[in-house]
Amino acid sequence: MIDHDRLFKELISTFFVEFLDLFLPQVASQIDRDSIQFLPQDVFTDVTSGEKKEIDLLAQVRYQQQDTCFLIHVENQSYTETAFAKRMFKYFARLHEKYDLAIYPVVIFSFDEPKRAEPQNYRVTFPDLKVLEFQFAAIQLNRLSWRDFLAQHNPVAAALMAKMNIAVSERPQVKAECLRLLTTLRLDPARMQLISGFVDTYLRLDDTEKQVFQAAISTMGLDEREEVMEIVTSWQQEGAEAERKKVISGLLKLRFGNLDTDLEGIIPSLLQLSPDEYLGLILQADREELLLRFLGQS
Repeated sequence: MIDHDRLFKELISTFFVEFLDLFLPQVASQIDRDSIQFLPQDVFTDVTSGEKKEIDLLAQVRYQQQDTCFLIHVENQSYTETAFAKRMFKYFARLHEKYDLAIYPVVIFSFDEPKRAEPQNYRVTFPDLKVLEFQFAAIQLNRLSWRDFLAQHNPVAAALMAKMNIAVSERPQVKAECLRLLTTLRLDPARMQLISGFVDTYLRLDDTEKQVFQAAISTMGLDEREEVMEIVTSWQQEGAEAERKKVISGLLKLRFGNLDTDLEGIIPSLLQLSPDEYLGLILQADREELLLRFLGQS
């Protein structure tokens, strides 16, 4: 299962200013960019359902050349939900009560279907009285064209193009364009890996699509092509390591039962060995021998 909320939170918190520049330029132009402070995640209990709901991202920012602060609340919604606007209002009310600050609420609708426009307001009205009109800024990715973001020199664009309105036949091309844009940003390796991993998570290609993807890469300039291939090679290496780890974990479970902390602790060392070496060790050595060899304990 993909932890959508974690992936989006990691992306937006790492590139928060770039996110504002791309989707909320009016807000970005008003804030002191050095004042951004991420607040601890608030957990609210829904008294109706009994479920605990966790705020995705909450940032405190200051207006330019002012002492006045406000909050920006960003929520990722990875599935359609009938009463979602009402839930956003509940978040707003509880955060406003807790912090007593103005709040700018933002929702990223990141699901693939349906593509109808999602409601972005919650109302309480009577024939003679408008009690409440609550609105939030909505970014519905499946209603945005990825082509509109090709020229954006922005890391958030490079990542979120992978979740925009993409025809099935365009998936390989979009993946190639995401990586091409990424190579122009000159980010440090950790941030490069964050975005490339995001793209690879949401645009997993089958064998036929991979051929189209490779053909798209071949049309790029030499430097771009080389950098994109470095990213693709790192994906292949990570995939191979993940597969080896899965095999080793399975062998340890067959040999010793459920894995405890100590047995999990020797997996990184076993990954450094050849298949013949780790297979022989796991099948022939007992638990104490393995722990003594790799952890120095018995």
